[in-house]
Amino acid sequence: MIYHVPWIYTPVRTVLAIWHQLIKTEIPELSKCSVLMRERGRVEETIYAMQRAGAGNLQVISDFDMTLTRFAHNGKRVPTTHNILDNRLLINEDCTKKMRELMNTYYPIEIDASRSVEEKLPLMVEWWTKVHELLIQQRIRKDMLSQAVKESSAMLRDGYKVFFDRLAENQVPLLIFSAGVGDVLEEVIRQNRVFHPNVHIISNYMDFDHTGILQAFKGQLIHTFNKREGALSHAACLRELQGRPNVLLLGDSLGDLTMADGVSEPQNILTIGFLNDQVEERKELYVNSFDIVLVKDETMDVPNAILGHITSSRDSK
Repeated sequence: MIYHVPWIYTPVRTVLAIWHQLIKTEIPELSKCSVLMRERGRVEETIYAMQRAGAGNLQVISDFDMTLTRFAHNGKRVPTTHNILDNRLLINEDCTKKMRELMNTYYPIEIDASRSVEEKLPLMVEWWTKVHELLIQQRIRKDMLSQAVKESSAMLRDGYKVFFDRLAENQVPLLIFSAGVGDVLEEVIRQNRVFHPNVHIISNYMDFDHTGILQAFKGQLIHTFNKREGALSHAACLRELQGRPNVLLLGDSLGDLTMADGVSEPQNILTIGFLNDQVEERKELYVNSFDIVLVKDETMDVPNAILGHITSSRDSK
């Protein structure tokens, strides 16, 4: 008599998937009503693969404004790094008015789901260039930036300390890739006491003269939709990121999806998109683009849960 054992004929990949499903630890935060996923199974398998590889193979790449910072608080918009400069210590009323006019003109274009990236590109360059020209005209003093940040209503997302501290404790590099103002960004994380040695920043940095007065912006302009070029040009410089093929990527714009393009021989990339504004108009596009979409979620709960899972020692090599 011959006995047939059905599972012997099951493909190895399927057996492994079933085994992973049986032994994996649930991440309850992925069941929050604010979480949308196109393929939950794939997300969980990617997290499991990252955990198996361990923290030593992980890097985190994140946008800053409206990703690590809150979008709104108590119904009021939280300022971006550019908007923090809207302070009488730094700029006059006329400059404020002109910057707001530019915001009202170009921001709707930036988040317009009906326009292609190709259409938006020259307009984003136009917007950032005009803003930077206005700021340079104001002769901003470097020694006043710290006070402007202190007086602002800038807020990192709830749970930010766990996020930054866990990455530092596990020696996981955090690359913050921002189209904002690098000098202001640094001051925000410094004042929140999370500017750890593992944090690296690519952004638009101010160039001050010998008296500490803003005279220009350094290097290539970084805006929402040209981060791929920045990622590729800086990849070779950041040696700490070499040999880390697993990437957790956080952003709030479709342009942020290119931030990992400079990673050498990536193995697993998990993308998390914060959908803060125009939810219904952009929901489908975000779900089809990011692995995980967080709808109007002002916390770091989901990234923290995923990082906690990846950096846990269970089943790690």
